[in-house]
Parts: sequence; structure tokens; C-alpha cells
Amino acid sequence: MRATTTSVALGLLAAAANAAPFKTSSIKRQDAGKIVAAHFMIGIMANRESAADYDDDMKRAKAAGIDAFALNIAKDDYTDAQLNYAYESAANNDMKVFISFDYNYFETGENELVGAKLKEYCAKPGQLQVDGKCFVSSFNGDNDPSKLFNANTIRAAAGTDLYLVPNLSPTGIRDATSVGDIDGSFNWIGWDSNGANRAPTPESNVTTSDFDAKYTEWLGGKTYMAPVSPWFFTNFASKAWNFPGDLLWFRRWNEILALAPQMIEIITWNDYGESHYIGPDAETSKHTDDGSSAWANGMPHGGWLEMAEPYITAYKAGAKEISVAQDKLVYWYRPSPKAACGAFDGIDTLQDAVFVVALLQSAGTVTVTSGGNTQSFEAPAGASAFQVAMGTGKQTFTLARDGADVFGATGTLEITENCSPVNLNAFVGVAKGDAALQK
Repeated sequence: MRATTTSVALGLLAAAANAAPFKTSSIKRQDAGKIVAAHFMIGIMANRESAADYDDDMKRAKAAGIDAFALNIAKDDYTDAQLNYAYESAANNDMKVFISFDYNYFETGENELVGAKLKEYCAKPGQLQVDGKCFVSSFNGDNDPSKLFNANTIRAAAGTDLYLVPNLSPTGIRDATSVGDIDGSFNWIGWDSNGANRAPTPESNVTTSDFDAKYTEWLGGKTYMAPVSPWFFTNFASKAWNFPGDLLWFRRWNEILALAPQMIEIITWNDYGESHYIGPDAETSKHTDDGSSAWANGMPHGGWLEMAEPYITAYKAGAKEISVAQDKLVYWYRPSPKAACGAFDGIDTLQDAVFVVALLQSAGTVTVTSGGNTQSFEAPAGASAFQVAMGTGKQTFTLARDGADVFGATGTLEITENCSPVNLNAFVGVAKGDAALQK
């Protein structure tokens, strides 16, 4: 979401938690492959000049097993140009895309406009089709009476078969749209919270699994598009807080394998403003800077995408455990301990720790050194997660077997006591083979 946008969807579940044919190919929900999407912010793409500017994103995502990008759009004067580039690139790279209408910007009286927009794009070769219908989603759409998603109006204006999976909630404001009017729903809430769009408290802790349960019960067998997100930190003047990240990325993927929803949406591919990007680094991705470079530059997250690959494969196969093709250590940490950062909304829910996920073909010894703190762990084959108390200085990660080092890595970012301005983003790296890669 943009710097001016507040993620208000969380608050909607507070009470509940506390008490015609197309030429394009179609993906079937019932296929073993299922569908993996990733949220993609078009709002920061104003400076892209051709479909080629999207090719790297499409190729990276496809290589990781992602099927489609959810193109989050508002009503900017560059939106249509960028949508056309993205659709063209998707078709050129055997990827799919679909529009996710951001109802922080679309109003109740503009649902016909939304339908008309779909009429323009649904038959394009890059469009995701589900059960032979044009797939559509949204961000928000049922929390503000002036900005309500109306499924029936949109269907009529589109003039074609739609598969509607908007971001509506079990307790949202109802206009003419009921659960009977949609094909499913997307849950944006990928982080534990207090149920009211802030970090959890001892008195109110609504988990990602709590939201899964509410949505699946409400939908009654209709498509549930579940969220998967690694992190959340934002520090704009109008929007500054964090949700607990820590080992969320590891925990959530294991929840997804157990839950096996019909679809998942990764939050996000490129939202640098909220620090949950897993695509290209902020410095290398062609986009306009909304101010998030202050905490996103120099903070690569591609290791999270690499970690997700075996989980995506397992999810699509219906497996409950991953299969590891190559030994890797995926590690991440914040640049400073909490005390150096001072007061910040949600900071108390973070641990002063360094995190590592071992993806191993066979058991091994993982050793983590964070400043002056060193700890070793016996890691089994498969995926396992560990953490070590954060220490200032270098951060080193090593895999050994039978007393001999297999490979190791030292993060290129040292942890320091300098936290001005506040940066609670994560630095993510990967160690594998005989080289360390900051992704």
C-alpha cells in the first residue's frame, strides 16, 4: 500500500476475533497445482517505460513458482499505461496477472468504472482465468460506507464472466454484496495483531490462524485466498508502526502447508513502504521512491523468496513437508537492538534476536555468531528455524557436518547501536555452497 494508505482491514475482525469463453489459458482451482499470487504495487511504477521493464519481475516470480501478480491499482493517470505494460510482459513470460482494485481510492459510486476497467483487460492473454472466468480481487472494499465493493454492479458493467475474490471480511460493512455474490475472499491480515490494525498486546492477540478460521467458516467452502507475509514495518509521517515479524515467514509457510487453502497471496512482491517485499532490492527495482528508501535501501529481502520456493512446491503438491534440493541457510536480522531505537508503535513485540532457517538435505550443525554471542544447533533434514540473542557487530552463519565446515556466510550489514532514523526493517541473506549471497 502507499504511504498515504492505512491498512484498515485489520480492525474489521476485531469483534469477531475477540468474541463467455476466452482465448487465454485457464487455471483450475481443483488442479493439484493450486494458485500462488503475489501482491504487486502499480502505484510506484510511474517511471516504467515499456513491458520490458516488467520482465525481470515476471521471470523471478515464475522461477520461484509464483503463478500470478495481483496488480494493485488506484486511479492515477499512469495506471492504464502500466497495466498494459504488465499484461504484455506477463504474456511474453508465460506469467499471469490480475487487477486488485484498491478501495482506499475507488468509491462506492465507481463500481461501474471498475467493471468497465475489467472489460478492457479480461480478454488479454496475460489475464489469470480461474474456472474459465476472469479473476479479480481488491484491497479493502467493505470498511468505509463511501468505498464499498459492489459485486453485482461490477459483474454487470464488465459484461463477461468474473471470478470475484475481493478483500472482504466476515464482519465488514455490507452494501449489496454478500458472501453469496462473490466466489471467494482474500484475507489481507498476514500478521498477528490486536484485531484493530496494530501490534498485539497481552490483552488482545489475534493470530494469523485465528483469521484463517474466521474466513474459512464465513466462506463455507468458497475460495479462500490466504495471506503469507514475512514482515511489516513502516515509518512514514502519517503511518508509522510495526507488526511482529521475527520467525513469521517460517511459521506462516508451515501453517499454509497444514491449512492447504485453495489459493495464497504473498504480501508482497514490491511494497517497500511496508517492508514486506520479497522481490528485487529497492535499489535495483525500477520504481518511484515514496520515501521508503530511508528504510528499504541496503536491506535485501530476496532470501525470503529463495526460502519460499520449496514451500511453494510443497503447497502445490498438497504436501505437508518440504523437500530440500540444496542446502541453504536463510538468515535475517534488524540493523539495531530495540533499545537503540527508542519508543515506536509495536516495537515491544519484536525480539532482539538474529534468525536463521536451515534448509537441509541431511542433518547438520548450524552455528550462529551475533557479535559476541555464539550458539550452535543440531538441525535435522528439512526445514528448521533457530534464533540467537542479538549482539552488535558482525553476524556469521555456518553449516558443519562431522566436525567440518560445509559453508558459511557473514552478513554484509553489521548490527550497530545507531537507529536514527528508526529502521525496524530486516536484512536478509542466504548462505549456500561455498558462497554467501545477500539477496
